Amino acid sequence: MRKNDLLDRIKKGYVFMDGGMGTLLQKSGLHSGELPERWNLSHPDVITGIHREYLEAGCNIVTTNTFGANTLKFDKEELKSIIFAAVNNAKNACTGEGQFAALDIGPTGKLLEPLGDLKFGQAVEIFAETVRLGAEAGADLIIIETMNDSYEMKAAVLAAKENSDLPVFATCAYDAGGKLMTGATPAAMTALLEGLRVDALGINCSLGPEQMLPVIEELTRYSSLPVIVNPNAGLPRVENGETVYDVDPEGFAESMVKIAGLGARIMGGCCGTTPEHMRAMISALKGTEPRPLSDKNISIISSYTHAVEFGRKPVLIGERINPTGKKKFQQALRDHNMEYILDQAIAQQENGADVLDVNVGLPEIDEPKMMEDAVSAIQTVCDLPLQVDTSDPAAMETALRLYNGKPMVNSVNGKAEVMNAVFPLVKKYGGLTVGLLLDEDGIPDTVEGRLRIAEKIYATAAEYGISRKDIILDPLAMTISTDDHAGEVTLETVRRIKEDYGGLSSLGVSNISFGLPERASINSAFFLMAMAKGLSAAIMNPASLPMMEVYHSYCALSGMDPQCGKYIEFATGPEMKKKQQLLSGNASSTGSASGASDSGTASGSSTSGDAASGSAAPGRDSTQNTDEKNDQLGYAIKKGLKEQARAAALKLLDEGSEPLSIIDGRMIPALNAVGKGFEEKTVFLPQLLMSAEAAKAAFSVLREYMAEHGTAGEKKGKFVIATVKGDIHDIGKNIVKAILENYDFEVFDLGKDVPPETIVEAVIREHAPVVGLSALMTTTVPAMEETIRQLKEKAPWCRTIVGGAVLTRKYADMIGADFYAKDAMETVRFAERIVEEAGR
Repeated sequence: MRKNDLLDRIKKGYVFMDGGMGTLLQKSGLHSGELPERWNLSHPDVITGIHREYLEAGCNIVTTNTFGANTLKFDKEELKSIIFAAVNNAKNACTGEGQFAALDIGPTGKLLEPLGDLKFGQAVEIFAETVRLGAEAGADLIIIETMNDSYEMKAAVLAAKENSDLPVFATCAYDAGGKLMTGATPAAMTALLEGLRVDALGINCSLGPEQMLPVIEELTRYSSLPVIVNPNAGLPRVENGETVYDVDPEGFAESMVKIAGLGARIMGGCCGTTPEHMRAMISALKGTEPRPLSDKNISIISSYTHAVEFGRKPVLIGERINPTGKKKFQQALRDHNMEYILDQAIAQQENGADVLDVNVGLPEIDEPKMMEDAVSAIQTVCDLPLQVDTSDPAAMETALRLYNGKPMVNSVNGKAEVMNAVFPLVKKYGGLTVGLLLDEDGIPDTVEGRLRIAEKIYATAAEYGISRKDIILDPLAMTISTDDHAGEVTLETVRRIKEDYGGLSSLGVSNISFGLPERASINSAFFLMAMAKGLSAAIMNPASLPMMEVYHSYCALSGMDPQCGKYIEFATGPEMKKKQQLLSGNASSTGSASGASDSGTASGSSTSGDAASGSAAPGRDSTQNTDEKNDQLGYAIKKGLKEQARAAALKLLDEGSEPLSIIDGRMIPALNAVGKGFEEKTVFLPQLLMSAEAAKAAFSVLREYMAEHGTAGEKKGKFVIATVKGDIHDIGKNIVKAILENYDFEVFDLGKDVPPETIVEAVIREHAPVVGLSALMTTTVPAMEETIRQLKEKAPWCRTIVGGAVLTRKYADMIGADFYAKDAMETVRFAERIVEEAGR
């Protein structure tokens, strides 16, 4: 009943959450480095009193003091005591109607594989233990907050959904650029969270209300769910040794009225906000009505960085990761040659694919395991959304569970058995599902026959709670070599899907030309005709020049390419120039500009043979890509290919290159290029870390060689790094450590929850010129300030760099730090400058 009460209340009007907890606990006497969760047991009256103040201010939901309560921080017995006490404290305060106690779940403080050492399954179980205890203790709902990694958010949501029937709210901490630490946009997170069927989603922490506005605009544009907004009270600063924030209750309320106007429905506060802030906000919104909730009817999928929307212009689905008709790919699967698969993924992204189809089915291999490995590996080097392509439900679930985003799911069809196997998986994990227009009687010869199957697929999906916006129908392109009317029927079905149902359609385009010569000509003409009929997506080879010619031409002619920008980029690329040279007879090379013919299957998942289907189309940076591949080591580092980096380093040594020249001439420039991309927001944290891993693989080869030959180079300088006392979150620290090591610093990692004295001792012992300090929580910033004070007193030569979600440049200045680094690359740049100055 409590669940229905809450969800009904959200449908009817605004729901108000509470504000900050940490700063109020500090004012109540919480000491630096003291774990706030233990106050549920030692100071229950204080915790209950804070909850009560928020409720008296008009809040509907109070969040338990359990932000860091998990098995990484506490043993199971203490964790149970803390969570039961926390829920009890909150429920004791909830004495009025319309008041709810939310189990608060924050991040683990660790990066998940492949970026860190925490396995996805382990993360799910860590969160699951907290969820089970909170549900048993009587929580009314679950709020998963301050997440800055989409993968960890997915783990937490799965844990919540699989271990309770409580409503689930999910909020992320976006940076000033509107992205999560690992790169996800608000649209991408909306796709993921709606697919996982949370009850509300939004943003909290990191930013003040005004700084959140661009993120909120994107969330409310894409989300069909209620949007949550819990800002900080502006930016923090230190006054008389206390952390204070620069937005007062009146200013906060004014901003929140603006935010409500954008469509937010659930509102509260985060760091620095107080009952006074909530009271002012609630008073300002009294008598007003929220914008109505509506289904945005947007068909969207996502990767861990971005979303791809269907219906704006045709979406290109790369077909090359599929064994059908590809002997080399089949052998790569048998050999578990992941590097070959990764090369295919990277090449298709460079050639302009929007989505990658992933099919690894061979009768003689373990498909679920290979699917797991392929999906995991591809996501380390490529940030395109994936289409999970399999007829094996076990392989499909394996991929859907591990996939970091909202995928396409290929496929279902009109057979009841298939729909009843696939739709439950899509309901649980989310996805845009491909529906093949065939059933127990095969593929109908007529348009009407195929549309009857479309209606059956739509209707069955609806029974599972899956809307039409998450179904994309494949009318099935059958070869015209055996049926003169096959193309006509398919094209008319595409048109009818769009006009009669307002639906989406996808085709394996090259299937149309089986058995014919010069297939590229037929395929590209058919592709153009299908797009003109309303085709939403095509499974095709993005390396086919004829296909890409008609695609870019169609988009330009149809007004889908503003100022013809993409067409101009394509038309002036090196492959088009090569084609022009061939046609004019000026090229020295031989061969057809149209290239080899496509091949494929009639299964709805079009594939190409080992021969390229057309000359390679220019990618986003084609000339640069060609140059990069001439430097195999630099290319491997930039793309995050560990095995290729190791092999390239060995090859250079075998060819007589000196290790230091390899490092200075190839590795450091590659790392610098990735670092620059990260600073310019064209490269995101996962790519940065995978590049670092590739560089580490190459470094290991070179260092082993130098050790054997007595030529080991000197380290650039010493760097002490630690997460400060009371803080167990070491994501930022570990990222910085990985990047520093790849810039040849000697890093002394002291771990997390490190007392000031231990840090000072390490700096003095190593006579380190620079130290990095990390803190995620407001309550641990005083420990950072104390560490800096002791360093200035006892190790005055050492410069301090600070970072973390709660810090700003101004805040860093106030606590005496020498430098504030907003990311790992800023840390590297500052450290290089300090070491250089120290060596003069």
